[in-house]
Amino acid sequence: MQIMKIHGIVLGWIVLGAQQHLTVLGWTTPVVGKKNAGLPRMTRSSIPDESSIVTKEVTVVPMIMDRRAALMGAVISALLVPSSAALAQPQEFANVGTQAPPPAGEEDRPFVTLANGVKVKDFKEGIGTETVNGVSRVFIKCTSRLLNLNGVIFYSTKNNNPDGFGPEPLVFTLGKGEALPGLESGLMGMKKDGIRRIIVPAELAYSKYPQLEPKPMSALDQRALDSVVNNPRRDATILFDVQVERIK
Repeated sequence: MQIMKIHGIVLGWIVLGAQQHLTVLGWTTPVVGKKNAGLPRMTRSSIPDESSIVTKEVTVVPMIMDRRAALMGAVISALLVPSSAALAQPQEFANVGTQAPPPAGEEDRPFVTLANGVKVKDFKEGIGTETVNGVSRVFIKCTSRLLNLNGVIFYSTKNNNPDGFGPEPLVFTLGKGEALPGLESGLMGMKKDGIRRIIVPAELAYSKYPQLEPKPMSALDQRALDSVVNNPRRDATILFDVQVERIK
């Protein structure tokens, strides 16, 4: 807003300077009618005879106007460049998907808020009787998104293919400090093949535990995560879509 005010003041200077110099040459800029308010129309107020025209004034005034216009143009350019840069999103994020489509399954179930603030919503219950508990070793498919960047994905097990034979699941043991506390609590009670969306508040995610799993697998993904986590003015809430492949 402050930059816009400065732009308005600078443009005002240009208009005022132009009107002053045009008046010297015998031109006026009256406003004609309400419809044209603010839109000046150039009219000749008087035509001096040849004897009254001073050659020095005719040649010097345009030079002054050209110099002033050039100076004001440079000032405006200097003001506009940083404002555009400040609003621009990093180019590498421009083509990244900005939606968080729900996983396949039942979508009409409501979110349940746990005691620690983590929210969970089941899209598929899973099979069997074994469930994830506080000491389980789990093998999960996982997609992680930054809600503050409109759902930009910064981690996905689909990209975890180190040997070229297909994506590998994320594997960790609950209760050993290997994964984010918010993700662990969101997995509790899940069954094999179950699909769940987990929303983890910042204090149970990377804001306090930046070294825990799931870790970004590329420099670009890490930069996207850091741009939110390291900015105190941004909400570092994380969304996880997970599917349990195995429980041990």
